[in-house]
Amino acid sequence: MGFGDLKSESGLAALNEFLADKSYIEGYTASQADNVVFSALSGAPAAKFPHALRWYKHIQAQNRNALPGVKKPLNQYGGGDAGAADEDDDGDVDDLFGSDNEEDVEAIRQQRLKEYAAKKSAKPAVIAKSTIILEVKPWDDETDMKEMEKNVRSVATDGLVWGASKLVPVGYGINKLQINCVVEDDKVGTDFLEEEITKFEDLVQSVDIVAFNKI
Repeated sequence: MGFGDLKSESGLAALNEFLADKSYIEGYTASQADNVVFSALSGAPAAKFPHALRWYKHIQAQNRNALPGVKKPLNQYGGGDAGAADEDDDGDVDDLFGSDNEEDVEAIRQQRLKEYAAKKSAKPAVIAKSTIILEVKPWDDETDMKEMEKNVRSVATDGLVWGASKLVPVGYGINKLQINCVVEDDKVGTDFLEEEITKFEDLVQSVDIVAFNKI
């Protein structure tokens, strides 16, 4: 009875064979039986033991201390004494891993997937935003910078919020407008901003992006 030494090749082979048609050590859901056997391993089974490796990864992702059931000695899990059951019980053993059980396991898996999807969809979506600093250059020193800023700020669309601004000297009495904005990445791009601002061609010579940072 049992798997033997689960740190040995023979023990892992026995575990792999045992799990060839089972999802768990006992029953149809993870339990303390899985926790006991998992704890007896020295690590993940090699790829040549695919059934044991599949089970190991699944149990590894569980909160094992919170699993239901009662811990029993390791040698009480895995296989069984064939002589302990008479021939009349063989049908019951076959039924345990028959198609009905596979359907139950699949139904449980589908239900858990639905619950996970519902839980995930209930979480508010994270809106990706960025801060952008634009430099808007006038044609010459006679350009009305207040009027320029007024026009720039008139650019409005969903997902765009204008922030602070200042005039930065360029030389020869000419200033450029440096202005901040926050945009929602899925709604507003830099191409849109440049295109809209350069429409004020009587005031705006060019637009440069001097900073772009994700929030």
